[in-house]
Amino acid sequence: MSRLPTAASTENSTAAPIAAVAPIAPKGWRRSLRLNGAQTAFSASLILMASSLLSGVFGLLRGKLVAKYFGAGPQTAAYFAAFQLPDMILYLLIGGAGSAAFVTILTRYRSSGDPAAEADGDRAISAVLNVLGLVLLGAVLLGEMLAPLYVRIFLPGFAPAEAALCAHVTRILLIGPLFFFAGGVFASRLLVQKILAYQAVAPVLYSGGIVLGAVLLHGRFGIDSLAIGAMAGAFVGPLLLNYLGARGAGLRWSPIFQPGHPAVREWLRLSLPLMLGQSLTTTDGWIRQFIISGDAANLSRLNFARQLFTAPMNVLGPAAGIASLPFFAALWTKGDVAVFSAAVDRSVSRMIAVSLLVSGWMIGVAPLLIDLMLRGGSFAARDAASTTHYFLLYTLGLFLWTSQSLYARAFFGAGDTLTPMLSGTAVTVVSIPVYLLLYRTLGTAGLAWAAGAGMLLHTCALAVLLHRKRMVSIAELEWGELARALAGSVAGCSAVLVFLRLLPQAHGHAQSLLYVAGASLLWAAAVFAALRLSGSSLLDVVLRRRATKP
Repeated sequence: MSRLPTAASTENSTAAPIAAVAPIAPKGWRRSLRLNGAQTAFSASLILMASSLLSGVFGLLRGKLVAKYFGAGPQTAAYFAAFQLPDMILYLLIGGAGSAAFVTILTRYRSSGDPAAEADGDRAISAVLNVLGLVLLGAVLLGEMLAPLYVRIFLPGFAPAEAALCAHVTRILLIGPLFFFAGGVFASRLLVQKILAYQAVAPVLYSGGIVLGAVLLHGRFGIDSLAIGAMAGAFVGPLLLNYLGARGAGLRWSPIFQPGHPAVREWLRLSLPLMLGQSLTTTDGWIRQFIISGDAANLSRLNFARQLFTAPMNVLGPAAGIASLPFFAALWTKGDVAVFSAAVDRSVSRMIAVSLLVSGWMIGVAPLLIDLMLRGGSFAARDAASTTHYFLLYTLGLFLWTSQSLYARAFFGAGDTLTPMLSGTAVTVVSIPVYLLLYRTLGTAGLAWAAGAGMLLHTCALAVLLHRKRMVSIAELEWGELARALAGSVAGCSAVLVFLRLLPQAHGHAQSLLYVAGASLLWAAAVFAALRLSGSSLLDVVLRRRATKP
């Protein structure tokens, strides 16, 4: 039986802090962009952000197709809600895709110095995949039987026909957790080797599957076409692609079934907190759909706004979080606490700065974006106006949704999943009455305000806990740089709003696209000028070409 290496002690580390988080690409960085090549932090972030951008484009196209073919009515509300039970099974039973905990385990195997570490790691992967996969399969089969009951309990506002449709689509989507879990385990084998190209392609294939399902099958299968496309994309992308990548990287799966394997116990120790506790990044959708399930139109509009907001959010937060996890884990395993702290602080500072700048652009062009992405077909002008309002409210908190991902990865990299679980669960419990109160006082918009307030509390709680545990110092955040980024955001947004106010109202998608292009160029010029005049170093970080070592 293989041994599970223990984490290195970090108690007496005196390493000096580093000057930057994500190192600028070393010599030969282009070679690291190969599909089977190991990435640096720079190339990893580059690949994943490019992937997230492309996936975001597919996401926007998916939203437009859903709006065009099905509008903002009961069918669309049922479709969005149908993802809830599969997501709940995945998160409550497996703690997410499973890769975060496994990266920490496999990193310790690889850093142990044992010549047999590679083979031990493969046996660990096989044991976890086989044992937990069987458990997950049982939960999926149970979900198939209980889907109608689940919809009646957790979506009480749905009319009978709407509830029946939701249960039907849910049953199609329930195979998804198996694909995502297995794919996440295979992905961990690649992540620990710093091979992230497969992680970059997988979500594009998943989103592309939904788009193709909508285009090719909507006439024959109706709203089912989206669910069919989603499952085809989940199989080809997260599961099959990651398996092929892991196999190409040397993975050798074994048909072993050992519930007592050390890796299974360690995986359960790390993942159990993620199963028992959930943060608002997961539960926000569950809460809002429970509260507003009786108002299909506004539920659909709110979901459309959240989906559009998620596209740019995923380009920034989750991409950087995935890229940073193996590097954070490696630093922590080496015992470089000071280096670890500086790495997290610099990553968070840059993430917040970029998010503030992007949110200024999103706020400025929001009405045009909604018009381009959703207007037409069954999506009316009233739907667009409400969706724009909700989208703006979500956008105000973009920097919180992105930065919390890095703080959470800092805990995961250190092998601590209990602390963020307790914190996230406490914030969720506190937030539920806030959702109810703001919904009663502000209507549907109150749910977006509540999500922002909860995410502010969640992000601050993670930052304070890291600081109190002497893992990451809040004092090392680049506060001056953040202030300059905020000023640049205000300057860019103001320039866009003034520019659009001087123009006649756009008529048609072609004119809206032209306005967005012009506003984007003006925003970029205003941001560049504001950052340069204020002495910001962000532009130098983004634009410099000279290769440096970490």
